[in-house]
Amino acid sequence: MADPFFEDLPRKKPQTHEIGQDLSAISVDELGERIALLKSEIERLEAERAKKDKAKSAAANIFKS
Repeated sequence: MADPFFEDLPRKKPQTHEIGQDLSAISVDELGERIALLKSEIERLEAERAKKDKAKSAAANIFKS
């Protein structure tokens, strides 16, 4: 049986952002949180790319000899 008070419970905020999703129902504060989340994720991705570029460059230097 469904909980009659379910609609009164606070909804969980999604932990992720889906690219291209409808943003019309998202508050200004939530948009700010998502922007911060995405900026943090971009920094993480750039750090990983730099790490892999460094490893790739080191490997290329080994095989140049």
